[in-house]
Amino acid sequence: MRIISGTARGTKLYTLEGLDTRPTLDRVKESLFNIMNDKIRESVFLDLFSGSGAIGLEAASRGASKVILCDKSKKAIEIIKKNIEKTHLENKTNIYCGGFEEILEKENLEVPDIIYIDPPYNTDYIYLSLKKLLEKNLIKKETLIILETDNPEKIEKQIEILDLEKIDKRKYGRAYLIFLKKK
Repeated sequence: MRIISGTARGTKLYTLEGLDTRPTLDRVKESLFNIMNDKIRESVFLDLFSGSGAIGLEAASRGASKVILCDKSKKAIEIIKKNIEKTHLENKTNIYCGGFEEILEKENLEVPDIIYIDPPYNTDYIYLSLKKLLEKNLIKKETLIILETDNPEKIEKQIEILDLEKIDKRKYGRAYLIFLKKK
């Protein structure tokens, strides 16, 4: 796994050992960033289930002004810190260790321009985190939300009742990217 483009281009990233995380494939990451390329520069980017931090650090490398990296795993946070140091993106990143509910309750959390949500599959974390983001007014009208899932039908059904609309959906092997905006 590596940074594809920007100031840290080509930097190989540390990854988490084991089956608890599922890194986003480089081809999916490249497609994702090609789709939202014009929205990255000077944005505030929230990577809610960061894992190794690869998605958030890619955003920082490509010009996001601030990237908020979150994970409840202490091992993931250690890897994220190593990757931040390796990419020299310390001045653009904030790290939070904790569950998404706890992190989204923080008073000083900046309202993001782009939100990336890629939790463990087979959980309701996408729905629950979107609901909490809306409750805490952390989604603006122009905020772009990207979900990564292997079960788009379940996610689309869950989010029907939320004040969000699907604007795009892409399939990459087993993974789907679903793009949302506030209604």
